[in-house]
Amino acid sequence: MIRDDFILSYLILFDFILNAIWLFAADLVYIRMDRLLQRCRIRNQLVRECLAEFLGMYITLIGSGSAAQVVTSEGTHGSYLTIQLGSALGAMFGIFAARGVSGAHLNIVWSMGLCILGRHPWEKLPLYALSHILGAFLGAATVYLQYYDAIQVFSGGELLVAGPSATAEIFCSYPADHLSFWGGLVDQVVATAVLLIGCLALEDRRQGPLPDGLTPVLMGALVLTIELSMGSNCGCPLNPARDLGPRLFTFIAGWGEEVFKAGGDWWWIPTVAPFVGALIGTVIYELLIEAHHRNTPQEEQSPGQELETADKEEVVVDSRNNR
Repeated sequence: MIRDDFILSYLILFDFILNAIWLFAADLVYIRMDRLLQRCRIRNQLVRECLAEFLGMYITLIGSGSAAQVVTSEGTHGSYLTIQLGSALGAMFGIFAARGVSGAHLNIVWSMGLCILGRHPWEKLPLYALSHILGAFLGAATVYLQYYDAIQVFSGGELLVAGPSATAEIFCSYPADHLSFWGGLVDQVVATAVLLIGCLALEDRRQGPLPDGLTPVLMGALVLTIELSMGSNCGCPLNPARDLGPRLFTFIAGWGEEVFKAGGDWWWIPTVAPFVGALIGTVIYELLIEAHHRNTPQEEQSPGQELETADKEEVVVDSRNNR
């Protein structure tokens, strides 16, 4: 009995020592991780915004995996609806990822619309565009790696842009057989104009405040609505970087220069036409809605600008405290 009590006492002591070591190690790791994160923290607001835009676009492009699933399974694992759902939900979660840092533009034509309205600085536009293209390129590369085996089996090892075993349409848009040049141009201008009108309406605070976190969901619903009602002509790209980034990837990955020649040099329409549509949509909303609000318009900042202002104020406060 006495021996059993000694054994139990030693076990309790051993357990106590193990717990103490574990807690100490966890504390040490947490402290070091916290210091590491502090060292990795980027102070430059523009760089932080570009990284957020890159990641948001990357997440958005993962949604094209739904197209890969449908195409390579020949429709047995999904349908047109699941492709559009994957695209819209990808956009929604991309917005959730980036909105707290940059406002989650994720579309250079939306950034351009804000610049036209004086809510976003023009000098950030090229860097945002580059971030979007890079995020879209790497997002397409990720989908390709994930579905590499399926694409190879479906296509017989030959990467084609057109035909029954074509797989380039997984990554970027191509016109339907019935679509003319002018039809495709009008399609992209109208669809992007509707997108900008909807985005401006959701961001218009004078229309009434939305609950926190609801805006990305409604943005995703807006994208889904447009794609379901205007997507049969060319897949409804709506976003120059969303189309150009993956197109550049397919050009490099083995589909070749046909990705730029197909559809009568179609590639430039989803790259250029959305800018025209964005300009038209911005002007329409400004003239028909924004200009007629009863209250005197107040200057609004994009979330990225607000965070930049807050960051500057934080630096000023810190400098004062350190005097």
